[in-house]
Amino acid sequence: MDFLSFTLDNLEASGVIGGYVAISIIGFALIGFALKDKMQNMARLGPKWAQPIIGAIFGIIPGCGGTIVVSTMYKNGQVSFGALLAAFTATLGEGSFVLLGASDESSVAGNLTAFFIVNIIGFVLGIILGYGADLLGFRVDIEAMSKHGSHESHHHSESTFARKFIDDAGFYSIIAMALFLAPGSIMALWGGGIDYIAELTVWVATALTLTSIVYFGVNKFVLKGACSAKDHNNIKAIMLDAVADISMVVAYVFMGLFIANGIIDIAIGPERFDVWMASSAFSVVLIAALLGVLTGCGGMIAVAAAYVTVPNFPIAALIAASIATSGDGIFPLLAQNKKDAIMVSLAGFVSAIVVGYFA
Repeated sequence: MDFLSFTLDNLEASGVIGGYVAISIIGFALIGFALKDKMQNMARLGPKWAQPIIGAIFGIIPGCGGTIVVSTMYKNGQVSFGALLAAFTATLGEGSFVLLGASDESSVAGNLTAFFIVNIIGFVLGIILGYGADLLGFRVDIEAMSKHGSHESHHHSESTFARKFIDDAGFYSIIAMALFLAPGSIMALWGGGIDYIAELTVWVATALTLTSIVYFGVNKFVLKGACSAKDHNNIKAIMLDAVADISMVVAYVFMGLFIANGIIDIAIGPERFDVWMASSAFSVVLIAALLGVLTGCGGMIAVAAAYVTVPNFPIAALIAASIATSGDGIFPLLAQNKKDAIMVSLAGFVSAIVVGYFA
């Protein structure tokens, strides 16, 4: 296959994801700045007892927007681990659009019956697992999260090219591209888009990914994460932190998509995938769970498309993939808290195997 086209496709996809990641991160940063006095007193979003239910509701929203929002709230200490686990268990990711017949990546007829069955199972299981996690004592480590999200303040006597890039050129470029992508990114959460600027959107999304990778690299390896602001009581300082988080997430998104899609499209390949999908029901459940747990939505999209197109494809395999998948919401979590991302993925995979074989 064309390696350059494969790379460009993943750069574009990462930028599109980055568009609605930016909406979430910037939105929470501005809200937090405007309501910082009140936010300091708000430990959680909603009552403690309702956390898993809140997470599961976000999870069943079609697409990956709900899990991305929950990942951001988890980083800010506003939802419990149970809410996070519930959201990731309930989500179908982009696979929901395949079953609704509204996916740009898989032109197949939808299956509303399967869509509702899988969502109901994921919603109920997510609430059960969420309450179990909270009862077992998994809690947000707010202090560790805040240390990760904060940047040590330094004052540089000399103006370096790296500092100018972080504070000015790179900063304003990422903000501008995120604002341009915002309307289309919001529509993309439900499988839509703006057709008359579709070609320009592709280039801007690709540019956002490339700029974010450079910004993340310069900020992490050249400036060592040091922030030029002396305090965080102004908009620019808050937005610098937000852009640093955006660049980090988009860089991780690209790496995750490149590896996951490489496994699906190159290492596995369509011919071998078709053979796997025609094997025994028990084998297909395991394969579907393995594909689902891959970072991103590629595996879930492939399994959902197979369910719609492959004769006698077991719905148990679709259920297993839907429980195992974390969608694109796993990327911000991986960037911010790898330990919890691994725990969520592992819990989802084990649950997917158990429920899939039971089904």
